[in-house]
Amino acid sequence: MDAPVVSAFLDVESSLKGKRWRLRSENERLGLAISQRLDVPEIVGRVMAGRGVALEEAEQYLDPTLRTLLPNPSSFKDMDKAAGRIAAAIEGKEKIAVFGDYDVDGATSSGLLKRFFNAIGVPVIIYIPDRMKEGYGPNAAAMDKLKSQGIDLVITADCGIVSFDVLSHAKEIGLEVIVVDHHQAETRLPDAVAVINPKRHDESQKFTYLAAVGVTFLLVVAVNRALREAGWYNETRREPNPIHWLDLVALGTVCDVVPLVGLNRAFVAQGLKVMARRGNAGLAALADVAGLDEAPGTYHAGFLLGPRVNAGGRVGRPEYGPELLSLDDPAECRKLAQFLDGYNQDRKTIEAGVQDEALALVEGSALKDDSIIVVAGENWHPGVIGIVASRLKDAYQRPAIVIALDGAEGKGSGRSVPGVDIGAAIGAARHKQLITAGGGHMMAAGLSIASDRIDEFRAFLNDRLKGAVSEASKTASLGLDGALSVEGATVELISLLEQAGPYGAGNPEPRFALQNVRLVQASIVGENHVRCIMTGTGGRGRLAGICFRALETPLGEALLSHQGAGFHIAGHLRKNVWQGKVSAQLMIDDAVRLT
Repeated sequence: MDAPVVSAFLDVESSLKGKRWRLRSENERLGLAISQRLDVPEIVGRVMAGRGVALEEAEQYLDPTLRTLLPNPSSFKDMDKAAGRIAAAIEGKEKIAVFGDYDVDGATSSGLLKRFFNAIGVPVIIYIPDRMKEGYGPNAAAMDKLKSQGIDLVITADCGIVSFDVLSHAKEIGLEVIVVDHHQAETRLPDAVAVINPKRHDESQKFTYLAAVGVTFLLVVAVNRALREAGWYNETRREPNPIHWLDLVALGTVCDVVPLVGLNRAFVAQGLKVMARRGNAGLAALADVAGLDEAPGTYHAGFLLGPRVNAGGRVGRPEYGPELLSLDDPAECRKLAQFLDGYNQDRKTIEAGVQDEALALVEGSALKDDSIIVVAGENWHPGVIGIVASRLKDAYQRPAIVIALDGAEGKGSGRSVPGVDIGAAIGAARHKQLITAGGGHMMAAGLSIASDRIDEFRAFLNDRLKGAVSEASKTASLGLDGALSVEGATVELISLLEQAGPYGAGNPEPRFALQNVRLVQASIVGENHVRCIMTGTGGRGRLAGICFRALETPLGEALLSHQGAGFHIAGHLRKNVWQGKVSAQLMIDDAVRLT
């Protein structure tokens, strides 16, 4: 028997973004049961039900704690081996280096390790590769350099799981390596002292959702325990408490866009509390330059703090991110935070130029009809191609890969849509030797490619993914948690909804449809955002809304040319703090014009 057809919410079959609106949960009884059991407002129960929370899981979901969710680090393959080797290196006064990735996950992982080693009085150096010159992950030249500096042990952070040749080289030159990673693993593992990765094929697969910084935190807990059991701590050598560094774990977890489920929810929920105390001088300085004047949430981590940490690795000095996150000197932190803020401004300018060129390439060709958009250009900055790929993905509602060419070689970055595994596709291309290197997640991937193989690579991906992309497009929809009036969109409601947070990947922010609203004002703000003022039926209530990057899109143009028309407008609510006053604001995701 076929499953019953669920009617579109508010009868919206095709919105201005071409999406069918649907309720995230049709199970009103479950939402009510959750609210009654936990003594929370019904809307909170409804939101939890819409995220697949079972009644028996509801209490832990609402209060995710490390006490109940943190696993024994020893349950991970090679964890005890790694902790024992690091503890021995500490006791033997060996020279240790951390080799990190240049994104936020890598920076927070590296910064966390550095903070731990600082806390126990052990010197350690951080090596972050140059995106332009060295690319992603360990490389032989870097290993040689570290060996020449007298390094005995290298700990990778957010990289290394497929660095087979490089780590074999490291072993040949007498450099021991511990791999800490979370990217997709192959059936074989690199030749290292220990390989810690929840995506190992021989792992339990219970924690595949962890970011690298979460795995790093577990390693720190394990090393701390190993030192304690060895009697290394005493009255003069005090044992640190890793809980103090959960702010870094929260930042890396949010910014790597891994699902906020299970242990990740606990990391972020507790980490944001630590971040609010401003104990990390680097994060405090970064918050100040970003103009953050309220308690940090996932939005601030993902859109204010994270991009500035990222900017160093994208267009500036990649070592500045982890350095900032591991420093305690306020003056030095302010200086580095200002540098990163400047790099972020540079990144925005560079990104806009590459995006314009990439869009022109697509629009001027048959590429816009492909199942996956693959574009390449000379003189495109490799540091922004991932962001541009994300913009193309949003514009065309299909996976996109952007390749920065440098002569005969290219560096690419891809982003996908729900239901299409781009990481697996890149892995398959690597096995067919269409690319020289590459890997990633279901939703994001990176690669290196010879410029003369791009057409063949594009054809391979289109053939491999056309079915998945077609199915994904058929089911393109916008999930909603219910309908609201303008008057009902209040700061008080937002505060209630915060109880079911933190929100992010895998636990999306509650999204509501405002029914039968009219626009009394709409204007362009910034370069391409649309701001508007909405009012309800009969002119009741007023609510500000903003639609980001909406200029020259059907949604943005409809808002700007509203002429008093009626709309259903979908979005998520956020507190807006201005001159000490707090008001509700709608972050507009979609709309449908009624009249």
